[in-house]
Amino acid sequence: MEKLCLECQDPVKGRADKKFCSDYCRNSYNNKLDVGDKNLIRNINNRLKKNYKILCELNKGEKSKTHRDKLIAMNFDFKYFTSIYTTKKGTVYYFVYNQGYLELENGFYMLVKQYD
Repeated sequence: MEKLCLECQDPVKGRADKKFCSDYCRNSYNNKLDVGDKNLIRNINNRLKKNYKILCELNKGEKSKTHRDKLIAMNFDFKYFTSIYTTKKGTVYYFVYNQGYLELENGFYMLVKQYD
């Protein structure tokens, strides 16, 4: 009985446990697996990277202050962050990796950098 390639259905020659006729078919088959989940994760990671880059650009030191309008103009997306830190007083900081922001009054934000 001849084995067929899982991707293109062409005959497979070689080892008994071989599943694909070529590297191209193997790569193509594996790239199609869970493509929806991979795209979702890739898009979220790209959004996090963009948010991180914006925070780094605006916060060159340990602390700085900026306005919400400036963040929005730079396409910062407030829905995407990696962690939340709440102080003992109840102040809530949102972090994108080690760059954080705290909402202040009148649309201003305090940007902070966390060191390990």
